[in-house]
Amino acid sequence: MASRRGVGLLLLVVVAGLIVGSLLGEILGSLLPHGLAQDLISKGPVIGLTPPASLDLRFLALTFGLSFKVNLVGVVGIMLAAFTLRRL
Repeated sequence: MASRRGVGLLLLVVVAGLIVGSLLGEILGSLLPHGLAQDLISKGPVIGLTPPASLDLRFLALTFGLSFKVNLVGVVGIMLAAFTLRRL
């Protein structure tokens, strides 16, 4: 699959599925009452550089940071996006 379509497209689909799924998880989590169901849907680990890395060269200062908040619906979004890509 990756050789025919390219790794870039696969990465794009996975990240898009993660973003859309995580956004839906946050929205669903805010609509549910506080409790186990809300925690299961909206909570998850944050993967990335926290705090961001800084590089100061005296004449140029750069700050690098990237983080993903992964929740249950985000993982489902990745699986749906990969399944959709596979069906195309």
